[in-house]
Amino acid sequence: MSRQTYLSSLDIDSAPVSSTITEHYPWQKTLYDVGIFKDCIYPSLALHGGLSVVAYGLGRLNNKVETKDFIWATAPIINAWWGAVGRRVFQRGIPMTQALGALSRPERLILGGVTLWGGRLFTRIFTRSRRRGKDNPLYDEMKSEPGFWNKALFSTYLPEALFQVLITLPMTAPFYHQGAVLSGYHPYMQSIAVGLFFTGFALETLADRQLDEHKETSIDEHSMLKDGVWSLCRHPNYLGDALVHFSFPLLLYASDMLAPIELLGSVANYAFLRYLGGDKATESAQERRYSVSSSEKHADLQKYRNEKHAFWPDFTKEYDNRWLWRVLGAGAAGAVIEQAIHTYL
Repeated sequence: MSRQTYLSSLDIDSAPVSSTITEHYPWQKTLYDVGIFKDCIYPSLALHGGLSVVAYGLGRLNNKVETKDFIWATAPIINAWWGAVGRRVFQRGIPMTQALGALSRPERLILGGVTLWGGRLFTRIFTRSRRRGKDNPLYDEMKSEPGFWNKALFSTYLPEALFQVLITLPMTAPFYHQGAVLSGYHPYMQSIAVGLFFTGFALETLADRQLDEHKETSIDEHSMLKDGVWSLCRHPNYLGDALVHFSFPLLLYASDMLAPIELLGSVANYAFLRYLGGDKATESAQERRYSVSSSEKHADLQKYRNEKHAFWPDFTKEYDNRWLWRVLGAGAAGAVIEQAIHTYL
């Protein structure tokens, strides 16, 4: 492969930096000149970073690290809506109805999906925060570190903003970047992607609802929740979130819109849920808390670990679990309804 062919595959902007560099040394262009960085990643960094600075200010004022979680839910919605509609309305003067009407079916699905996902997450975070009236206990240990708030902007808030820019690439980049994509239009795969989204969405919604009900109605405060979708694996809420994020690049590929770099979004989200935050961080916190506060619950946690996988259900054991088929049925129903709306409306 020639260097020029390689640069073309990266979708490097052809606008000249200088005639000498452009003509003789095209590889000396800066990273800013690579299409998707210029079109999407840098604007997203500015948006997510700015929102994180605001969240940091509010968090420091109220001594609540949880403010960063609100940004985790709302920033992708703001980013996607600005890329899909806001730029056309406020920068080009296009009426809102016309800007929305110009969106393709896959673009509407992406915008609707990120809005549903982020809106549900924001509602849950807000409801839990208002019910508690104080910060998430998971962050108490962080705040106990000397000088936490003096370094939190650069150690916690901005790194999460940077990571979220990567995670949300499949939700936001299609509205900004018009570079090279993986070719292949697959209508049936579009429906599979929609079904995967609603499967994950139903799974995380049911998991959160059942967990809240367990906390409110459980007679034995030392027991772990093992019923409902929590009978499938130990962290069905995180599994549902992963499935939602995997559905976006699948939809983009099926719609001839997937830029290869956007695959990193779902992979990064999965890595975060499995190895950086998510189930690993949650169980580490549970291990520390229960070992001190409740030996019974600590023992129940160890038993739960032996019975169920952390993230992916063991399908050789769960094939007859009614909750598996309920969740899959919800995903199939979502795909059928979306297809009917697309066909008849």
